[in-house]
Amino acid sequence: MAQLTITTDEYKLFPSPRNQHRVVFEHQTFVPYPYALIDLPSFDLAGRYSLFAACRLADMKMGQLVSFEQPEDQARFERLFVPD
Repeated sequence: MAQLTITTDEYKLFPSPRNQHRVVFEHQTFVPYPYALIDLPSFDLAGRYSLFAACRLADMKMGQLVSFEQPEDQARFERLFVPD
């Protein structure tokens, strides 16, 4: 059976069914918009990435966690992401 959640020290994560990679990469950005549509392929990222619905355990805030293999991709995402 597939793993439905991933729990880290900081988050409880629910993988997106659209993920090509169900890996929590080292470089991460928490987006406090649980219902924002994030189209990661449109960001033209160089490396691998993954998207999760997330609950931040410190304050139980719901949102999304985007994780990146490369720090340059994280910086690009943070620069270009604008929630609707």
